[in-house]
Amino acid sequence: MDVRTRILEAAADLLAHSAEADFSTRAVCEAAGVGAPALYRQFGDKEGLLAAVVDRGFEKYLAGKRAAKPSGDPVRDLRDGWDNHVAFALDNPNHYRLMYSGLSTPPGAAAEAHSLLLAVLERCAAAGRLKLPPPLAAQMVMAANAGVALSMITRPELYPDPGFSVRVRESVLAGVLAGAPPEPDDVAVTATTLAAQLPETAPGDLTAAEVTLLREWLARLSVHSGR
Repeated sequence: MDVRTRILEAAADLLAHSAEADFSTRAVCEAAGVGAPALYRQFGDKEGLLAAVVDRGFEKYLAGKRAAKPSGDPVRDLRDGWDNHVAFALDNPNHYRLMYSGLSTPPGAAAEAHSLLLAVLERCAAAGRLKLPPPLAAQMVMAANAGVALSMITRPELYPDPGFSVRVRESVLAGVLAGAPPEPDDVAVTATTLAAQLPETAPGDLTAAEVTLLREWLARLSVHSGR
């Protein structure tokens, strides 16, 4: 086992058993059998080590999401994604607390989790099930999902009801999802759906500049018409 892996495994074990979701670099060095210079050569500083530990802890969770085949129902996939996110937080509370509230610079896993959520919402939009632009919907869903997870792991005595997460999930999704089928006169849903279905390259006789302008118009309609 190389030095980097020994340090990561030692840090991950200390983190998992910490009451404060933290560890000292001295304790990591002692557990890994290395000196402080070796730790800092590999990770730069303690925050770099914490970010690497979080990324490593999230790898199995993200690998499963990457490998999962989309179902024919993107809304169901969205609900499943929310539930899986909360379940991971409850199973790995210290990793999760660092991921979403303990580091000044979010680790790479946070950006990837957001990108995977955005991809599901883009599928919802293409299916005519989203009434907001996917980036805005992703911000709303992720903020609520992370808020629920953090609340449940940091103040479990205030959130003992296992149905709490589902109720918040449905409340948030009601604000971003359109009905099935959507109302034909719902301009916001129509604009969001058209924007999701536009190809990356200019279709037909449209120029790239015209497609960019069309995307801007559709984005404005999808936000302002949905108010």
